[in-house]
Amino acid sequence: MYEAFYGLKEKPFNLTPDPKFLYLSEKHREAFAHLLFGIKNRNGFIMITGEIGTGKTTICRNLLNQLDRDTEIAIIFNPFLSPEELLKKINTEFGIDSRADNLLGLTEELNLHLLSASARGKNCVLVIDEAQNLDTKVLEQIRLLSNLETDSTKLLQIVLIGQPELAEKLAAYELRQLNQRITARYHLKPLDQKETLQYIAYRLHVAGGKRASVHFDRKAIREVYRRSGGTPRVINALCDRALLIGYTKETHVITAPIIRQAAREIQGEKVAAKKAQEKGRWKQWLPQPSLVIGALIALA
Repeated sequence: MYEAFYGLKEKPFNLTPDPKFLYLSEKHREAFAHLLFGIKNRNGFIMITGEIGTGKTTICRNLLNQLDRDTEIAIIFNPFLSPEELLKKINTEFGIDSRADNLLGLTEELNLHLLSASARGKNCVLVIDEAQNLDTKVLEQIRLLSNLETDSTKLLQIVLIGQPELAEKLAAYELRQLNQRITARYHLKPLDQKETLQYIAYRLHVAGGKRASVHFDRKAIREVYRRSGGTPRVINALCDRALLIGYTKETHVITAPIIRQAAREIQGEKVAAKKAQEKGRWKQWLPQPSLVIGALIALA
């Protein structure tokens, strides 16, 4: 809607995790390096955690573009599965023509595929997103998959990506064996104010290049950071709405007041407070109880 007005080829702040818009801050580069190092060195289990909207899924998707042809990858985005359903999904993701209908048979099919892939010099990687939602029984089944190995190497690298609750869940006594097998951990933190500026500038550049004619002033950047806490998903929502407001105001400069208006529109009106105000306004037109009683006495 506003793209032509600002000289943009596409919207710069979509909420979908498009890899070409991936801005790798120092924190994101560290997380990405942990992933690549763990996968290439066949470290077994890797865990990446972070709050909602910090870019975990985006990093996961971008990982697909960085791995070579000798890497087979299976990504599970829906963790609300039983152990059997999970294994069926993993086998499907690896392209296995699975015919088994129980855990033992499904595991054997996967093991045969992994052995074949290893013989061909392939590295198989299982990535599970939103892993904090995994049931304890499913997590135990995943631990058992890490037992698939030869005398010299692990046949399956497993990457768990999730919110901080994942680390809390793995700290439970019944999951201590799985927790002990995680050889690399990284917690993805939000952006700082400088990185927020760089993030906004980068996405505007990708969406419009030199043709882009929009500018977020310094106070606007500070307001975005203050209201988003450096969380990329919230930054995207604020900036997208701010560009729409700027378009309606026919301005190419995004200011702090525009960011504040964007935040109000995203959060919505506080209906309860509004109703209370309206109730208060009605009350000022009502007579005081003492006046009502006095009038009744006079009429008597």
